[in-house]
Amino acid sequence: MIKPLSITLAIAAAFPQFAQAEEELARVVVTGSNIRTSQKEGASAVQVLSAKELAATGKTTVADVLRSISANSGNSYNEQYTGSFSAGTAGLSLRGLGQKNTLILVNGKRVSPYATAQELQEVFVDLNSLPLAAVQRIEVLKDGASSVYGSDAVAGVVNIILYKEFKGTEVSAQVGSSTEGTGQLERSASLQTGFGSLDDQGWSVVFSLDALKRDKLQQSDVSYLRGSDFRGNANGTLAWTPTNYYGTSDPTRQLGGVQGPLQVQNYGDITPGKSGQVLAFNPAEFRTLIPGVERVHTSLRGTLKLNEDTEAYAEGLYGYSWAEQTFGAPLTVGSGLRAWNNAQQKLDNISVVLPVGHPDNPGATPLPFTATLFDLGARQKQDKVDFFRVLTGIKGSWNGWDYDASVARSGSKLKETVQNFVNRYAFEKVLADGSYNFADQSKNSEEVRNRLRLSTLRPAESTLTVADFNASKELARLPAGALGFAFGGQWRQEEMNSNTSTAVLSGTELRPAINIIKGKREVAAGFAEFNVPVLQDLTLNLAGRADKYSDFGSAFSPKASVRYQAAPWLLVRGTVSRGFRAPSLPEITNSTSVSYGSVIDAKDPVTPSQPRGITNITIANSQLSPERSNNFNLGFVVSPSANSSVGVDFYHIRTKGVIDTESTDTILANEAAHPEKVVRDAQGRILTLYRQYANQGERVVSGIDLDLRHKLAKTAYGSVTLNAQLSRVFKYEQPLSPGEPLTNGAGTNYFGSIPKWRGTTSATWELGQWNTNVAWNYVDGYEQTTRPGERVKPFATVDLNVGYKFNAATSVNLIVANAFDRKPSWDSSFALVDYTQGDPRGRFASVKLNHKF
Repeated sequence: MIKPLSITLAIAAAFPQFAQAEEELARVVVTGSNIRTSQKEGASAVQVLSAKELAATGKTTVADVLRSISANSGNSYNEQYTGSFSAGTAGLSLRGLGQKNTLILVNGKRVSPYATAQELQEVFVDLNSLPLAAVQRIEVLKDGASSVYGSDAVAGVVNIILYKEFKGTEVSAQVGSSTEGTGQLERSASLQTGFGSLDDQGWSVVFSLDALKRDKLQQSDVSYLRGSDFRGNANGTLAWTPTNYYGTSDPTRQLGGVQGPLQVQNYGDITPGKSGQVLAFNPAEFRTLIPGVERVHTSLRGTLKLNEDTEAYAEGLYGYSWAEQTFGAPLTVGSGLRAWNNAQQKLDNISVVLPVGHPDNPGATPLPFTATLFDLGARQKQDKVDFFRVLTGIKGSWNGWDYDASVARSGSKLKETVQNFVNRYAFEKVLADGSYNFADQSKNSEEVRNRLRLSTLRPAESTLTVADFNASKELARLPAGALGFAFGGQWRQEEMNSNTSTAVLSGTELRPAINIIKGKREVAAGFAEFNVPVLQDLTLNLAGRADKYSDFGSAFSPKASVRYQAAPWLLVRGTVSRGFRAPSLPEITNSTSVSYGSVIDAKDPVTPSQPRGITNITIANSQLSPERSNNFNLGFVVSPSANSSVGVDFYHIRTKGVIDTESTDTILANEAAHPEKVVRDAQGRILTLYRQYANQGERVVSGIDLDLRHKLAKTAYGSVTLNAQLSRVFKYEQPLSPGEPLTNGAGTNYFGSIPKWRGTTSATWELGQWNTNVAWNYVDGYEQTTRPGERVKPFATVDLNVGYKFNAATSVNLIVANAFDRKPSWDSSFALVDYTQGDPRGRFASVKLNHKF
């Protein structure tokens, strides 16, 4: 595998001799500051993706664009995470610090987070709810910005900037399909139109609409995954699921025979070291890799020039998203089957025992058993989300001040429906009266099946109300330049109300999953910023922000940054800041979650070396303190010419009081001291682990970003532009358990998959009516820590976008993602591939038609 640094050096070698380039630049506000400057490169590293660069990627969603940047180094999820309480969504995790530490803005203003939490605790903005057609550019600030924006900007900020003015109308349509026989299709279309002119008419209106529909992809649709036979991979087995047997721990005691998807398999092929034969099924047909989705986004923005110095503006965003997936195989009943007891806030055990006289019980004593209810059908799930933001404001200049004031209301509303879950009371009845045949389910009546089937609705809603104001001015002219000053304030109210279904609360649903969050907070903040020209080529920026939260208290976030133009071709920059992350509403307010996982328990009397499925009950902690962070960034930009630049930026983030729950290993190691955290059955096997959020310890993250850009001089063979953004993680350190020393997870999956290298290198070639972009995407390998000795291999793909302009108005593009059909690397901890890093679709080809009126 070619190392990313080789690509970096190859591009750097193409640069010509250093040359000074002078350029007059307008004064603008760049993400990360409230002060207008004319500096092309600031004290903080900001990656800018222009509309032209966005189009060159060939990607159809904001999520696909942002998740491919190199700084998205781990711990972020998209719709491939189908086991999530936030199915169908996509987030961004700069520096691998989680979606909750990356702030997403639209036109420099906040939008509502998703209706419920990802991974039980992560409050995040769903990128799938945001429009792409309306985007003029995206700015990615890669250092901490709590001093300017607030607590959720510890890892960085993404500012999605929409068109303020647009001339004419542009429409596009795109259709694509997997070339690998999966049957997956994707269709998308967009419209962008604009009216008026601020300069000529004093007003402007821009409207955009984009829509996307993509088919569902099942594991059984992918040729190399459909058999669920991974014995050729490290630690791989025949990943079939044993079921339908008497007792709770020996699946060779078969209940009934081959039926539905059940087949007879050797137990040792599924669980090495075992003998005998079992009834088992292939889970591939019941597993969705990528949900089917339908999305529509609209954006409407209007600007009115009140006078030469004042503008009023208003905008509305709306996003509709629908995602459909197979939630899982039909329910398996057996040991550990439970239902929720809302009055006591705990799980009640449900007996799964064949009574004497039951047709499936051949003996004279009650008989425990395990069975999958195949005739009820696969469990299905659909998530419908409505997202909106309405905003109005006024901006302009008065008496030397530039100001901007706005108010906004934003929200995200979820309705999740499921089918073919199981009614606890109907199950207990058919078990007692023998009216359901577990051994031969073809004999069951449709009336009995319908009694057992359960469909439910889970609602959730998140809202955000914000009032913002900021103003800036040149306070004085110093010998080295203008002394800039900015100040402002913000008030916002955050509310989240994530419920569960009435069937769960009444104890009706078997094996319930719960993510209940109910909380509200108010935040008031004031901030100030100075831009001080110390020398002609040396600028110091000082900023500070005080935030007061209604639920935990106050925090102050200072920041200092230096920009030194050491030579016309050399910029040196650095920032030092202190930040914080306020406990999220799921972590600190009225919150209870029931989720499912697995554990290897050395005390297990049956399978001490094999994973066993368990239930996790996680509760909030009103006594949490915020996470406190110290950020340090140091870098330089070399600009040999107006067409070339090399940026190198080092970052170091130390966070204290990281909020999390105790690890499974810690809970089990301290079971004697805290037996209330571990619930075992009569055999001594773990059923439930109780967890609570707490300030656990420290985390240290460091690394380096490389940004290389070069545009070759135009010749008879056209023009070529080269870009590379590469990120190298040096440290991602946390204790494995509270009180233990820090362990470096860079290049491992100790703390989520954190590859040491991530990068995208691209080349764009324009020749006459042709335009071609080739991008190489690289994800480094990492050590699989739960299976020592296994290393997940690096993964690289090549994307191709070839466009042809018929005339100035009409063009067509052929877009091929993963042109060489590279398969994502095997990772036994995911039992397939790491969906946070790879995509199982293989080669995907699309055609796009674009026309301007």
